[in-house]
Amino acid sequence: MIIDCHGHYTTTPPQVETYRNQQRALLANDPNHLFEKGNINVSDDEIRDTIANNQLKMQQDRGTDVTIFSPRASWMGHDLGNASTSQAWTELCNDLIRRVCDLFPENFVPVCQLPQSPETSLDNSIAELSRCVEQMGFIGCNLNPDPSGGSWKDPRLGDRYWYPLYEKMVELDVPAMIHVSGACHHSLDTTTSYYLGGDTTAFTHLLFSDVFTDFPELKLIIPHGGGAVPYHWGRFRGIAQDRGLGDLDARVLGNIYFDTCVYHQRGIDLLLDVIPTKNILFASEMIGAVRGIDPRTDHHYDDTKRYIDANIALDAAAKAAIFEGNARRVFSRLKI
Repeated sequence: MIIDCHGHYTTTPPQVETYRNQQRALLANDPNHLFEKGNINVSDDEIRDTIANNQLKMQQDRGTDVTIFSPRASWMGHDLGNASTSQAWTELCNDLIRRVCDLFPENFVPVCQLPQSPETSLDNSIAELSRCVEQMGFIGCNLNPDPSGGSWKDPRLGDRYWYPLYEKMVELDVPAMIHVSGACHHSLDTTTSYYLGGDTTAFTHLLFSDVFTDFPELKLIIPHGGGAVPYHWGRFRGIAQDRGLGDLDARVLGNIYFDTCVYHQRGIDLLLDVIPTKNILFASEMIGAVRGIDPRTDHHYDDTKRYIDANIALDAAAKAAIFEGNARRVFSRLKI
């Protein structure tokens, strides 16, 4: 089985965006408006149509089997409004993911977003994680290290502010993918500098923290191939050594994993060469940030299975671990 650990519902019916725009309109009139969840009137047939003609078709065309599926990352929008805004939006998005997975149980498994909001308590996030995992069968979550959308107003990931959430993740035995949302700062662009910079920043926060000493069973995934991290592994090793933090591999590779959302062969080959096989999970993030066809190969950039297949350094056992085994180990609640 080939398990794609990083997929988002980027093809939602238009009613979903309409709901979000209604939230924006209410906030324009009253920034302190308190939201209730309400409903989005979307039929099962509408959901089937958005999936069958998009993500499911690409699964079949590319030879993958299962996608670990979550709400659209760039739409998490934790910066918008207040805590009630995010709570209502998040619950609706997670309910929609559950419906997708119920309609296509052999192809999609749910991961939730969290109702984070800048400079607020994580109580709502802990409650929503519990609801999704314990009541709806979700197997993980997406954790935004910067709910402000580029201003980094909240504490670093090593701060004890995050510890109650880490404790709940360990209790439930679920991993988190560290994933920022849309960029709000004028100097950043969402799917390029902000995503990759956010990945690198999150890794650095964790490297310079005691998180994995305090939570040795915590499992975190850095997406998009780890941003700049694998390319600069020597820099991180050297800085860790200079600061007296010991060996980098020993410090982080018991807890941090990297996905394969790297959209060219040489980039994938570098990732596979630098990072141990046991720390790499197959992923494509389709349909996501990069949707076009590479004129040099005549294949979609995000058809990442081709890059793993074409790598000549890994043997069959290593490729099987990347395609399936590692995901099953990290997402221990995955039963499909």
